[in-house]
Amino acid sequence: MMDKNLFRMEKIKPVLIGLAGLAVLQAFLIIGQAYFLSKGITNLWQGQRVSAQGKEIFFFFLCFFLRQVAQFFREQQLDKFAYQQSQILRKQLVDKIFSLGPNFVQKEGTGNMVTMAIEGVSQVENYLTLILPKITNMMIIPWLVAAFLFTQDILSGVIVLLVFPVIIIFMVILGYAARAKADRQYEGFQKLSNHFIDALRGLETLKLLGLSKKYEKNVYNVSEEYRKATMSTLKIAILSTFALDFFTTLSVAVVALFLGLKLIEGQLALLPALIVLVLTPDFFLPLRDFSSDYHATLNGGNTMKEIYRILDQEPFKATQNLTLNEKWDETETLSFEKLNVKYAKEDERMTLSDITFAWQGFGKIGIVGLSGSGKSTLVKVLGGFLEPDGSEQIKVNGQVIPHLQQEKWQKQLFYIPQDPYIFHDTIRNNICFYVPDASPESVEQAISQAGLVELIEELPQGLATMIGEGGQTLSGGQMQRVALARAFLDQERKILLFDEPTAHLDIETEAELKATMLPLLENHLVFFATHRLHWMKEMDYILVMQNGKIVEQGTYEQVSKQQGYYAKFVAETKAGGELNANQ
Repeated sequence: MMDKNLFRMEKIKPVLIGLAGLAVLQAFLIIGQAYFLSKGITNLWQGQRVSAQGKEIFFFFLCFFLRQVAQFFREQQLDKFAYQQSQILRKQLVDKIFSLGPNFVQKEGTGNMVTMAIEGVSQVENYLTLILPKITNMMIIPWLVAAFLFTQDILSGVIVLLVFPVIIIFMVILGYAARAKADRQYEGFQKLSNHFIDALRGLETLKLLGLSKKYEKNVYNVSEEYRKATMSTLKIAILSTFALDFFTTLSVAVVALFLGLKLIEGQLALLPALIVLVLTPDFFLPLRDFSSDYHATLNGGNTMKEIYRILDQEPFKATQNLTLNEKWDETETLSFEKLNVKYAKEDERMTLSDITFAWQGFGKIGIVGLSGSGKSTLVKVLGGFLEPDGSEQIKVNGQVIPHLQQEKWQKQLFYIPQDPYIFHDTIRNNICFYVPDASPESVEQAISQAGLVELIEELPQGLATMIGEGGQTLSGGQMQRVALARAFLDQERKILLFDEPTAHLDIETEAELKATMLPLLENHLVFFATHRLHWMKEMDYILVMQNGKIVEQGTYEQVSKQQGYYAKFVAETKAGGELNANQ
């Protein structure tokens, strides 16, 4: 039925009141149509001429016309309301997803989030245009029609009122079955969306490793599950439609039977009998309309529940505004004191525990460790994407803050992950993403600094060449260079976060990229997470991580001489045969 989340929408109460008023008007117009049609037919039966029925014909068509006008007006206003609310809902959803950060998106599934924000919100819009008028019509029109039926023939009124709850019971039973099937279908749809995105992202890698056929079978199985769930839902929908049509047709037939008997025995005049016979199908019409579109609204209802579930996610703890200069400089300080982090509140084990370090001004801080040691998690905390478990663990310029999701902090960040996002746009617009009004000279300088000159010259339309998705494809190294060009172009951001930026590159490409990146790291506060050891020689300070903890920290010379975990890590890496990018 009507989802309680509907009442959280803006201006929903005036809309419902307006729909209720239109439903009352429609009920009276339906009664008027039936009355004047039956009156004209009765007059003709009694021997009057067709030309004498002008009044009845006029009022019948007037009621019919006004009924269509009311319905047209309702649809126009409802379409406008649904569109406005869907736009508001989409903006709220996107804002919430951005505030919750990439960790939440990763947990929920990128494909699911994208599908929900685009197609899902459109389903909610369709849900609003279908469910609101049909619910109000079903709640108002049958009762007004039934009240008028009692004035014409009490037995007919009793029959329709007895059949009505029977139909409702069957609708509820089948509705629960349909909802269960629809929930399973929606889960399959979410799973299919995530698999589709994952398949697109990893298609090149899967082909390279010879696993594309195997993954193709996996995608086929997921799509088959979704197909079966859809067909199962359709079976319930067809069954419920059949049951509703059967009972409503049977009830109309029963009413007609008793009306016929009364007419034969002279217990009822022709006019009220015709009025009842014409009105009885209209008594069940709102119910049939609701039932026919109920299954079409299930996906929209499920999506709306999911959207509001996301909107109800607890945001990061409120905090006072961080006092910070517009540009990070040599006087600024950052410190973590016994910082603990969980990926989810329900997790028992801390992902990061007892993280303690402090820094002032510019500098290059390397974060090194094996995969799963907590490097990426620490970078997410630094980016303000994850909230620490507890308070008074982070200080910026001596000011205690519960997390780094601070506007002034994040405006100074530049985050370069393993796989930078390349938009379906020109290569120039991709480079100028953070500085859209950059001058041509600045763009050329950034391209030169990032080592993209040769690539630009090879592209068919130069900087105007479309890249990403359906456009020109780029290699991993070229995508990293585009991300670096963005950083070179934006000189305002002084805090750089690198999360395994060269993890998927070969040694030769990494060596070329390293030469490009090193000038960028000067006069910035840099956090560089990697398991490639040759980068550590370039760092001013190193955090060595193991099992979510900082086990060693200091300069390159200090951690190298400690003969602790870092020395062991270096020995194991050399034994594993990793080549040094400087060799």
